Amino acid sequence: MPHHGNEEEHTSTDQERQGNGHQEPVIRDNRKVDPVTGQARHHEGDSHASASESQDSDGDALAQAEEILNGVEVPAAESVAQGAASGSANAEAAELRNDLLRLQAEYVNYRKRVERDRAVAGEMAVIGVLNSLLPVLDDVDAARQHGDLTDGPFAAIATKLENALKTYGLVRINETGVGFDPTIHEALIQQPGEDIEVDTVSQVLRSGYKSGDRVLRAAQVIVAVPA
Repeated sequence: MPHHGNEEEHTSTDQERQGNGHQEPVIRDNRKVDPVTGQARHHEGDSHASASESQDSDGDALAQAEEILNGVEVPAAESVAQGAASGSANAEAAELRNDLLRLQAEYVNYRKRVERDRAVAGEMAVIGVLNSLLPVLDDVDAARQHGDLTDGPFAAIATKLENALKTYGLVRINETGVGFDPTIHEALIQQPGEDIEVDTVSQVLRSGYKSGDRVLRAAQVIVAVPA
């Protein structure tokens, strides 16, 4: 066949050339596509060069990124962290101060309320005792009007009792010739009076009492009114 004849000719030519001492040149196939498989060829030199270039490029990028992180981002992060910590500490201190001020105000209000309640409780206790003794004072007044307390030990005891009650703020309401005051007087009888321009207390039938500004009992009186 013609194909086999060509192979034999090439073989003998190669042998003759080797026998003559000549070195044949080396032929390299640099085609990008394999003629048999039809796939792209990757040369070893190209792959090594690409890998080297890729490594150099990656190394430069990593070095730049590390330099940026170490030189810029890290101090910035520390500054932000320190600022945040300082701001958090200041906010916590302000919150604690506000809590202390609020507790102090609540304590002051509590003390004022306790003192006011204590004063009111003491006043109510005194008023309760005075109210319970008003019937006794009425009996003392009745005995004095009948002449039973002109002298003697019982008269001295009655005087001591009245003086002791005055120390607790007890005030008797028994004045005559004063203007009628509905807050401290209870008018039982009204009578026309001569030379009277306003309603006036002409007679006290039962004494009234007050403690401070609080009226314990209004005085029962006869009122003289203008004619």
